[in-house]
Amino acid sequence: MLGRFREKYEAAMQPLGKALGQIGASPNLMTTFSLLISGAAAMAYALRLPLVGAVGLVGSGFVDMLDGAVARATGKATRFGAVYDHVLDRYAEFAILVGIGFGGFVDWVWVIFCLFGMVMASFVRAKAESVGGLRSCSVGIAERQEKLVLLLLGSILQGLFSWALLGAVILVGVLSHVTVVQRLSYTFKQTRGLKIDI
Repeated sequence: MLGRFREKYEAAMQPLGKALGQIGASPNLMTTFSLLISGAAAMAYALRLPLVGAVGLVGSGFVDMLDGAVARATGKATRFGAVYDHVLDRYAEFAILVGIGFGGFVDWVWVIFCLFGMVMASFVRAKAESVGGLRSCSVGIAERQEKLVLLLLGSILQGLFSWALLGAVILVGVLSHVTVVQRLSYTFKQTRGLKIDI
C-alpha cells in the first residue's frame, strides 16, 4: 500500500544520497549501518524500552532508504548490493522481533509466527522473480514498510495499552502470511502453462 509512494520518496532522498556519495559513503555501508541501528533497537526492546526501540525503527528505516539513494546518485547500484540489502533486511527484522520477544512484550510463539511470515513473504517474491521469471512480484497487502509502521505504532502505544506490541506483532504476522498467499496466487496466474527446464 505504501509502495505507491516509492517514486516520490526516492526522488526526495536523491539530494541527500548525492551528498553522502560525495563524502565517500557507499550503498553497502549504508545498508550495514541500517542493520547496526536495528541491532540497537532490538537491545532497547530487550531492555523494555519500546519508545527507544521505536526511534531505532525509524532510524533504521530511514538509513535503509538512503542506501538506494546513494546507489542511484553515485551510479554504484550493483546486483550484489541489491542481494546484500535484501539479506540484511531479513536480519534486521529478525533482530527487532527477537528483541521484542526478550523484552517479554510478546510470547515466543507469536514472534516465530510473525518472523516466519515476514521471511516467507520475501522468499516467495524472490523465487517468483528468479525461478518463476517474473519481473516483479511485489504484490500483496503488506510490504516491509507497512509492517515496520505497524510495529512502530505498537511500540508508541505500548505505554498506554499493555497489549499494543502483541497486537502489532500478531497483525504483522497475519498480513505477512496473507501476502504469501497473494504472491503465490499472482505467480500462479502469471506463469500458468509455462514449463521449466529440469
